[in-house]
Amino acid sequence: MKVVRTKLSGVLVLEPQVFADERGYFMETFNAEKFRNATGAIVQFVQDNQSFSKARVLRGLHYQIEQAQGKLVRVASGAVFDVVVDLRRSSPTFAQWDAVDLSAENQRMLWVPPGCAHGFVVTADHALFLYKVTDAYAPRHERTIAWNDPSLGIRWPIADPIVNDKDAAGLSLRDAPTYA
Repeated sequence: MKVVRTKLSGVLVLEPQVFADERGYFMETFNAEKFRNATGAIVQFVQDNQSFSKARVLRGLHYQIEQAQGKLVRVASGAVFDVVVDLRRSSPTFAQWDAVDLSAENQRMLWVPPGCAHGFVVTADHALFLYKVTDAYAPRHERTIAWNDPSLGIRWPIADPIVNDKDAAGLSLRDAPTYA
């Protein structure tokens, strides 16, 4: 597994080894020992999630202020522009964002450590998005930062995304609770 560091502290792009031939391909999407060796993170995933979204759908920027989730995410079909915002005040990259293109074609995965907000916009006809998370979903602790918060200046590749009411009502980073 190849590890590519992003500009955010602890946020990593993982490029698995893909074994392809005329029949198709095989790849290992998670191995605890290899993950620990590659990232230095010891994780225990407690829940797997899957979402399907149509073209131009934007989901996020989500996080849980308690029961913070680490997420290992990937796209099984389609493509997304995936965004992470560092909400850890103790981090050298606090209040910064970075983005990665994830697709079924590039097979990349993204490790989003606890303490970061996460979101994506679909850049293909659809996206089948898979998440492994380190803590259970806790709706009472879920928070949303506005995807278009001008203080973040995220350069989304879709000018007029489809956003649900919850995401449209996201808080500015200035008004959102963050982590120590």
